[in-house]
Formats: sequence, C-alpha cells, structure tokens
Amino acid sequence: MLTTRALPSRFTIGGSPVPVPVASRAGVGPGLLLAGAGAGAAFAAARLLPGISPLLVAILLGVVVANTALSPTVDRLSPGLAVASKHLLRIGVALLGLQLAVSDVLGLGWGTVAVAAVVVVAGIGGSLLTGRWLGVEWPQRLLIACGFSICGAAAAAAVDGVVDARKRELVTTVALVVVFGTAMIPLVPLAAGMLGLEPQVAAVWAGASIHEVAQVVAAGTALSGGSVLAVAVTVKLARVALLAPVVAVVGVVARRRGNGRSDGTAPPIVPLFLVGFLACVALRSTGAVTPVVVEAAQTVQTVLLAAAMFALGTGVRREVLRGIGWRPVALATVATVWVAGIALAGVLLVGAA
Repeated sequence: MLTTRALPSRFTIGGSPVPVPVASRAGVGPGLLLAGAGAGAAFAAARLLPGISPLLVAILLGVVVANTALSPTVDRLSPGLAVASKHLLRIGVALLGLQLAVSDVLGLGWGTVAVAAVVVVAGIGGSLLTGRWLGVEWPQRLLIACGFSICGAAAAAAVDGVVDARKRELVTTVALVVVFGTAMIPLVPLAAGMLGLEPQVAAVWAGASIHEVAQVVAAGTALSGGSVLAVAVTVKLARVALLAPVVAVVGVVARRRGNGRSDGTAPPIVPLFLVGFLACVALRSTGAVTPVVVEAAQTVQTVLLAAAMFALGTGVRREVLRGIGWRPVALATVATVWVAGIALAGVLLVGAA
C-alpha cells in the first residue's frame, strides 16, 4: 500500500489559483493497470496510423482521460499513476542502456563520434541561451535543451531526476520532443535528397539530429530502403552515451544553484536509475547479451515509456495547459533547427576531411 503526503489543494500559474486534486490512498495496482491499458491503446492506435509515435498517442490519451468525465477515476487511481509516471519511466531509461554497445560507437570513427559530442554540448548550450533570452524558466529550458540534444524523453526524465522539475514542465518537454521529432522523420530524408547527400551521410545526419531513438529508426528506414539504418541508429546511440556525464554535470550545477527537492533534500548527482543505465551499457558491451534479448528489452522499454507517458498525461489538466504559453514551443522550434544545423555542418565537415 502506498501512502501519499498531503498536497496543497491549490497552486498558482501566473498568479491565478488552480485547483489540484488530492491523491487518494488507494493501492497502486489499479493505477498501474490503467497506465498499462493506456499504453496498449497507444500501441494499437500507432499500428493503425503508421508513422505516429505511440509515446505521443499515450500522452494525448492521458490528457483526454484526465479532462473528461473520467477525471474522478483518475484522481482515485493517482497513487498507481504516480508510480507509473516516475518509476516505470526510469526503468525504461535504464533499459535503454541495453541498446548501446561501446564498441559499436567507437566503430563509427573519431570524426563521427566528435560530431555527436559537439551536437550534444553545443545543442544544450545554444538551447539554454535561447531559453534564457525567451524567458523560459531554468528547469523547463534545461529539460528541453537536454531532451532535444541527447535522446528525447529519456534524457528529459534523467535530468528531471536531478533538478526536480514540475510535472507540467516534464510533460511539456516530452510532448514537444515527440511532436518535433516526429515531424523530422519525413523532413530529414526529404532535405537530404534536396541537398544531394549520399545515403551514408544522410544516415549520419539523421542519427545526429533527430530526438528519439525510435524516430531515428523511422527516418533511417526511409533512407535508401533502410540499407543505412544501422549507421543512423549507431550515431544516435553515440549521443545517448553522453547521457550519464551530462546528467552528472547537471546534478552538480543543480546543487550549486540550490535547486533542491520539494522535501528539502539535495538532488543526487547521479540518480540510481542512471547507474542502472550504465550497468546495462556495460552488460551489452561484454557481448554476452544476445540480439533476441536486446530486441525484447527494446520492446519492454517502449511499453514502459508509453505507460509512463500516459500517466504523465493524466496529470495535465486544462488549467495547466493554459499556463504553458508560447515560450516553450518557440524554444523547441529553435532547438530543433539549431541541433539539426550543427549536425549537418559537422557531417559535411567530417565528410570533406
């Protein structure tokens, strides 16, 4: 049985009071089942609509459920949904490490690895500066910067583990990652064709610029009938490899800024689930994990993330949506163009060398 601390009945967005439903003391099971059902529905919808991310569908389903007549049910099941939105999300991030073998990344060559590193560092730096200029709050712009520069929802969740951002900020970031990354699936292959890029070069650009691993798979499949898919995914995983050091740096900065948690404790420098991510990377790099296990882990990871996205979506009420504003959307637009531009310049530079 999970008990929850008392929550304030109201909080403010832009100075206006907004009612917040208080979590019941129901068991976690029913809420977890609802999150699982939401994930299943999202996968079914994604199969009917090829090219649509199940994560995006899951978020939208969660928002719809929370803002209809089913809202009282969501409130009663909030303990289980809270577990799904936090713990299932972090388990999914940890399992992402099984997709990454260090030898595969090093096999790209130092030039391509350098491009991936520059994309992450410059992408985060430029996005943070833009977000500051736009007036986006620090936790929100940090989530967007890391999510768009590293690996989408997984990176946003990892950073949330050390800065303790509000749920609204995490949900907004994940939704923007999914929407903008999905838009890049057809745009990158189209732009690569217009620029006359060779398939191999286009694959490196896709892996270095698109937000989510699943989105890179979709775009890579569209390039030369999927013949360069492995290149695109491996380049993307080179960016994923930088998740742990980036989060460690963010953890140190968060402590120095005094960005503590709501319970008064300091944020961890490296959260436990990120240690799990590194352990999974190490396990995969030994060569002991079979392709069947890797594929199964990827499926489980996606299901867990979809369930978490649905649960996060149920925390978004109309009042919260009204408080988002245009600034995060503007930052997401700039971050997408900025990361894609850095990646293209790096790919062309390495190709010309």
